[in-house]
Amino acid sequence: MDRITAAEVFVRIAERGSMSAAADALDMSRAMVTRYLAQMEQWAGARLLHRTTRRLSLTEAGEETLVRCRRMLEVAAEMATAASACADEPRGLLRVACAQSLAQDVLAPAVADYLRLHRQAAIDLHIDSRPVNLIEERIDLAIRITNELDPNLIARPLGHCDSVVCASPAYLAAHGVPVGVEDLATHNCLTYSYFGKSLWQFERGSERIAVPVSGNLSANESQVLLAAAIEGAGIAMQPAYSANAPIAQGRLVALLPGFVPQGLGVYGVYASRRQMPVSLRALLDFLAARFADPAHWPPRESSSPARPPGRARAQNPTA
Repeated sequence: MDRITAAEVFVRIAERGSMSAAADALDMSRAMVTRYLAQMEQWAGARLLHRTTRRLSLTEAGEETLVRCRRMLEVAAEMATAASACADEPRGLLRVACAQSLAQDVLAPAVADYLRLHRQAAIDLHIDSRPVNLIEERIDLAIRITNELDPNLIARPLGHCDSVVCASPAYLAAHGVPVGVEDLATHNCLTYSYFGKSLWQFERGSERIAVPVSGNLSANESQVLLAAAIEGAGIAMQPAYSANAPIAQGRLVALLPGFVPQGLGVYGVYASRRQMPVSLRALLDFLAARFADPAHWPPRESSSPARPPGRARAQNPTA
């Protein structure tokens, strides 16, 4: 880790009297402050702080380390930094984490275009359905679709992800078309393990509606549920960027016109704004501009769903 930054973190903790105050002053997450402090204690070979429930105070070793850290920061401030012609050009490796469906449908083409623009940059994509620990796994940026952000991390809004409720024509022909959201209770709903597994939320005008759902298949990856829905396994709530193509191809039918499934924010999540690499800032700016374009971040299919042949409405999803 950067010892200059660790020294500044330790000085701010000593000056402000708490790690939370130091994190606020440095525009850094509490977790990152804790990590820098632990690293500073490891370098010093001694415990630097007395910790109580009310306040922090310096140990004897902490007093001595504080003097050295302030001296180190003074020397660093006096060092001239020579500007180079490529100082503003993104370069080097960024480790980026996201879910599989987002990576495949949205992020991969975006990253390809970004790397064509910045030949000195490189990106290592980490695909995981679970939110990763940025600090422990040394992730520079996580792209997350969520309405629940970690308060210990910095999040930049990048866009909005619409959702669509859909099913295959074969499933609807066999089991009927839900007319209202309350009809979902009688259908086999394919649920995503990490979001709204048993409760789907909708808006109709100013009204918000939460609907309990259940089914015989759940998964921790939305693309698995998309494939199952195409095969007629049941009704799925999918990100519009994944579902729009099979809807346009007729392999899926968009359901429940007038009821808008809960949308989610799209965020670039990282640990600290302090000394942000040029490459990270450039990638965030690029993604924010790209996702603002509907051509790259498709909205929910707005057309009314086709009504497949067969029974107009079935009450038994297994019938």
